[in-house]
Amino acid sequence: MTKHIGIVAVSPEGASLCHRQIFRYASAQLDPHEHPIVSLHNLPLAGYVDAVRAGDWRSVGAMLRRSAEVLSACGAEFCFTPDNAVQHGVHLAEAGSPIPWLNMTEIVAGTIETDGRQTVGILGTSVVTRGSAYQTHLGLRGIKAVVPSDEDVEALDTAIYGDLAYGRVTDTARAIMTGVIDRLCERGCDAVILGCSEAPLVVCAASSPIAVYDAGDLLAQRAVREAIDS
Repeated sequence: MTKHIGIVAVSPEGASLCHRQIFRYASAQLDPHEHPIVSLHNLPLAGYVDAVRAGDWRSVGAMLRRSAEVLSACGAEFCFTPDNAVQHGVHLAEAGSPIPWLNMTEIVAGTIETDGRQTVGILGTSVVTRGSAYQTHLGLRGIKAVVPSDEDVEALDTAIYGDLAYGRVTDTARAIMTGVIDRLCERGCDAVILGCSEAPLVVCAASSPIAVYDAGDLLAQRAVREAIDS
């Protein structure tokens, strides 16, 4: 019997992509049709967006914890959020949480370290690229984190908040993201973190000149391993 997985959804698009990947990885490791139980709970995205923009991480943590409590009540044995923008709130959500959390940024940094990468770009919103969620974990492992230029960060915000967060896959959003990756490559990056849960809608390993680390995908892989190793 596998453990019951809980997804704390923030961005509907990002959470749905991660949910799909969980079952794809589970199908590859378990007997046919022997999928784990997965429950998902979300609060309105607007509450998170307002709190993050105001720098109110206590409110972010409280909202994440509330979802963890709902997931625990329906049987989930551990949980995580695939949303990059709220990672600063995860450690606050862990305090008093009825179930343990997986930490996405730590999982991503550990994978990059294992692969021996030295200089890694970060793709995401301004909160992610200018924050320390990834930078801290990478720095502790001796990995240099490179963030996009101010102009590119503004363009990424436009692509993510204007289109991708609502599932709108546009040529403009694709061009913005691939252009930023190209410029990170020119600055010496040997890999890039997709620190935006909706980025896989327009970016994949085949379209990138450097290695791609999809944070949500790596989290889905770890969640399946955690569920199976029970």
